[in-house]
Amino acid sequence: MSKIIGIDLGTTNSCAAIVEQQGHVKLIPYKGGEFIIPSIFAIDDKGNELIGHEAKRQWQLNPRNTVYAAKRLVGRSFESDVVAEMQKSVAYEMRPGERNDVVLDVGKKHFRLAEISAKILNKIRSVAQDYLQEKVTRAVVTVPAYFTDRQRQAVKDAGKMIQLEVVRIINEPTAAALAYGIGKSLHETVVIYDLGGGTFDVSIIEIRDRVFEVKATGGDIFLGGLDFDQAMIRHVIDDFQKKHHIDLATDPVAMQRIKDLAERVKIDLSSREQAPFNVPFVTMTPQGQPLNIDFVFTRKLLEELTSKLVDRTFQILDRVMEDAQLDPSKVDELLLVGGQTRMPLVQKRLTDRFGKAPSKGVHPDEAVAIGAALYANSLEDNSNLRLQLLDVIPMAIGLEKAGGTFHVVFPRNAAIPNAKAIEATTSYDDQTEVAMRIFQGDHGQVSHNELLGDFLFSGLRPAPAGKARLEITFDVNIEGILTMSARDMETGRQMKTTVRVTQH
Repeated sequence: MSKIIGIDLGTTNSCAAIVEQQGHVKLIPYKGGEFIIPSIFAIDDKGNELIGHEAKRQWQLNPRNTVYAAKRLVGRSFESDVVAEMQKSVAYEMRPGERNDVVLDVGKKHFRLAEISAKILNKIRSVAQDYLQEKVTRAVVTVPAYFTDRQRQAVKDAGKMIQLEVVRIINEPTAAALAYGIGKSLHETVVIYDLGGGTFDVSIIEIRDRVFEVKATGGDIFLGGLDFDQAMIRHVIDDFQKKHHIDLATDPVAMQRIKDLAERVKIDLSSREQAPFNVPFVTMTPQGQPLNIDFVFTRKLLEELTSKLVDRTFQILDRVMEDAQLDPSKVDELLLVGGQTRMPLVQKRLTDRFGKAPSKGVHPDEAVAIGAALYANSLEDNSNLRLQLLDVIPMAIGLEKAGGTFHVVFPRNAAIPNAKAIEATTSYDDQTEVAMRIFQGDHGQVSHNELLGDFLFSGLRPAPAGKARLEITFDVNIEGILTMSARDMETGRQMKTTVRVTQH
């Protein structure tokens, strides 16, 4: 049986890790000694598919056929606000698919998002196979804690497309806590503040030696380093338009050059007070004169442009602390995960909030993959590492009631695995099937929540209205994925369940 590897499938970057013979965890290196593989897919002008570093290298010249940050679109309906928001900032084309999901048009071909995720997973897998010199067929894959049931299912589907068995999906902050806590015999309450390239999560986890219990979690899967870059890009474009009356936003190649530089300058400003922002010959005047972008970006300006984004992370942090009924003084350690947590403003505000500096106990870019590999190792048949993960669902799951109100079956932060049964009855004579619309979210009206699917239970005995009774069981497994079943309460017979995950 091949080894189970741990994969951190990130919005901007991905990496993998494995537990080696002596129990050491090792990040799987790529050629050239890199551990990180950019989560980027492209098709070049010759029709070749490029993934990772190769895709990133040609990005500036081929922005329309280069897909990045696709993880933000996984499991989304085309109508969602997130998709509308993404369309403003990316050069690749999106359109609605048959399942009202998002389809991407790249290099005259059409791809569903699960296919893009599958291609990135496959690249990570092939790098791992080259390193291990053996076939890799199983993996533990991490997802943002704030991923919905649909988004988790989409990751499983991506694995199926390439015959990679996703043995378990675990939450990124939980994986980071494993990387921090395993083998230390700790008894601590830790806060994981995970601000990555595309997503933000906060989890509060109680570590009791090998038991990792999540007390509360929250997040925003549309808040990350990309949004900090975007704030800088907007400032540069507005400034250029004021000076030259030219809108660079309509030029994909100029935009790509600005985007690349924004990320590099942002990183520089974590260790310096100011950095040059120079893009030579970015465009021409109507008279054919070349124009440059040339100014100095200061850390102070970056902080002014992005302070509202940092505020949003603190609003979520406060809510999660409240959900866990935890006072900042009772926190033993604060772990920072994700590249954007290197920003001095983020570290300063967290230090002020908790009265102590964040822990240096985990590497912000590597902790998630390492935690995934440790968990993968604990699932091996011959493993002597026995772990217990007690996780929670990030948002309430429930059903639509009359008038579009949301009836909660599992509240936010309900422990998983978890099962609940509810009774239902028929509303007209000889009714043989019952339909239910299931949603996930924290709003009282279902229209503001995410539709997980239309469940149809058929095979009910015909009877007068209100006489046939059925019991519907909701079952959320350890990965936060929902299954439902129903039985006729008179006969005990299981009813047939069909699910349509199409959006209205």
